[in-house]
Amino acid sequence: MKTKKNRWLIALSAIAIHLSIGAGYAYSVYTNPISDEMGWAVSQVTIAFTIMMGLAGFSAAFFGSFVEKQGPRRSALLAAVLFSLGQSGSGLAIVLESLPLFLLTYGLLSGLGLGIGYISPVSTLVKWFPNRRGLATGMAVLGFGIGSLLTAPVAAHLIGVVGISSTFFILGASYFILMVSGASYIAPPPKDWVPEDTKNTSKDSKKETSSDIVQLTAKEAVKTKRFWMLWSMMLINTTAGVMIISVASPMGQELVGLTAAGAATMVGIMGLFNGGGRLGWAAISDYLGRTTIFMTFFIIQVIAFAFMPFIANVIIFQLFIFLIVSCYGGGFSNLPAAASDLFGTKSLGSIHGYLLTTWSLGGIFGPIIASEIHSTTGSYIPVFYLFAGLMAFALLISVLLKFEFKKLQAGESDQEGLLTKDLKSSNG
Repeated sequence: MKTKKNRWLIALSAIAIHLSIGAGYAYSVYTNPISDEMGWAVSQVTIAFTIMMGLAGFSAAFFGSFVEKQGPRRSALLAAVLFSLGQSGSGLAIVLESLPLFLLTYGLLSGLGLGIGYISPVSTLVKWFPNRRGLATGMAVLGFGIGSLLTAPVAAHLIGVVGISSTFFILGASYFILMVSGASYIAPPPKDWVPEDTKNTSKDSKKETSSDIVQLTAKEAVKTKRFWMLWSMMLINTTAGVMIISVASPMGQELVGLTAAGAATMVGIMGLFNGGGRLGWAAISDYLGRTTIFMTFFIIQVIAFAFMPFIANVIIFQLFIFLIVSCYGGGFSNLPAAASDLFGTKSLGSIHGYLLTTWSLGGIFGPIIASEIHSTTGSYIPVFYLFAGLMAFALLISVLLKFEFKKLQAGESDQEGLLTKDLKSSNG
């Protein structure tokens, strides 16, 4: 069936949306300049970021059904309005010297826009790339990771040239234009549309999926064992990744003697592994399978966390850090593809949103766990042992999830008695 839409331009549109909302991760660029100019405490300034990131995951869950009903275009347009108002409104808050308004705009509005914008393109991309789900979602989520890398130097330059408030105005308008441009083109494929490379896929393909095993609604999905398996794995993976990101610099300086400049360089490289992991792991998952990739994540991290307390070599220590961060980024790109494999694309936006509550929870738990253990024991070493145990538990869950998936592939009904369909292509 022919269509006038180009699916690679659909992917580019999704990247444009994620590139904009990914700018939220560059918030640290604003922290000191705002604190210095406004006289607000750094702890007060960082509350805005906490609100935004906390809302991101929960708003994705809350508005998941809205995204499914209204479609990707309207959802992305709403995200564009909310996120750009949040960013531009932050400039107004600086002009008015109002901390409550700043928390309302950068925290609340940006957080709502971030959550809705994050899930808006995902289910559409999966439908355009049924046999390359990992690659498709990986491209979009890569845009999210790159957004912070691009925004940080641009924002820092603008602050020095035009000031903080004008920087927010300029970037807010830029995000709006970029997101609206992406939203104006993105659309689901026509009914029964199938890409040529899917038609030609051989029956003995080793890809984990090129057709849906089952089509569940969000309410049906959350009643299944495999939903909570995936949710638990993602929570552990996200908590570990955020923990490492939040304390990487002081941890490296304390444990292996990195200088402040060396630690800063390490943090920059971590951003590359975070972004690269989102695309790389997702693309590989199209061939090895999503459940296998999650198992790989946890094997890598069990080894990394178990050995890091004994490593004194700076290079090896940083290598383990980079691997953990790549698994963190890869988790986000594999999540929607894994959800589509396990539950179908019928209500993927809503299901993905529910799973992204782990994003908010991990963002809260990760830094708290690291800071509390360090303040109590005076060392980061116990943190490694704790997370080695958590990763071993997540590895066990991933193995069980793989068995659950194979049962679905075999055409067996799941424990909840929900109907399944025969799988047309087998898992290697």
